[in-house]
Order: sequence, then structure tokens, then C-alpha cells
Amino acid sequence: MKKLILSLLSIVLLGSMSSCGFYSHLTGNQNQNQTSVVLKEANYRIVENISSEVSQTYIFGMGGLRKRALKENAIDKMLNEARQKNPELMSGSKAVINITTSETRRIITPIYIKRTIMAHGTVIEFTK
Repeated sequence: MKKLILSLLSIVLLGSMSSCGFYSHLTGNQNQNQTSVVLKEANYRIVENISSEVSQTYIFGMGGLRKRALKENAIDKMLNEARQKNPELMSGSKAVINITTSETRRIITPIYIKRTIMAHGTVIEFTK
């Protein structure tokens, strides 16, 4: 009986110490303006690809921001870093397109969860 209990306890301990990871890649238009641009011809050029990363840690499921807030923070950080690195990048007839977010989670169930969201975008400049 002791061996059975010890075996079950060791299996539960090993299972709780294992790590799981999840990945999801979400593509969507994050722009909330109503500007309509018709791209019938090559009237733009790609200026730069920009990206950023934001992480949050949860201990016993507590702490940190919600997933939506983390995505918004990652996009905001991406745009701010692009402005700081190159102030002319966000001026004139330029736009940020193809904003995508990807998420990774590292889990040691249920003690520790680390959620990382990466945002990527492309800056284009209209030439005509």
C-alpha cells in the first residue's frame, strides 16, 4: 500500500513539475481609423519592418494584465520605439500596415505562467 501511495505521489509531483508551452499567431487589422486607400498600382514603398515584445508573469494565476491589454501594450511599444529610433519614420505620407501579434506562454502548472506577446508591423510610404 505504501508503494502504491508513493508511486502515485511521485507521478503527481512529476506531472506538476513538467512545463507546457502554447503558441498562437493572430493576424488582424489593428487600425481603428476609416481611411481608405486603393492600391491598384505600386504607389508605395516599404520603409521598414518594426517589432516589439511585452511579457507578463502570473504566480498562482494572479498578477499582470489581461491578454487584450498586453496586445495593446505591445503595439503601442512597437510604435513608440519606431518613433524614438527614427523620428521621421512616422511623418509625412506613411502608414503602418500588416500589424500582427503572436503569443507564447510558458507554464509550470499552476504555479508560474509567463505570457509574452510580440507585435510586428510594416511601415510604408506612399510615393504618388
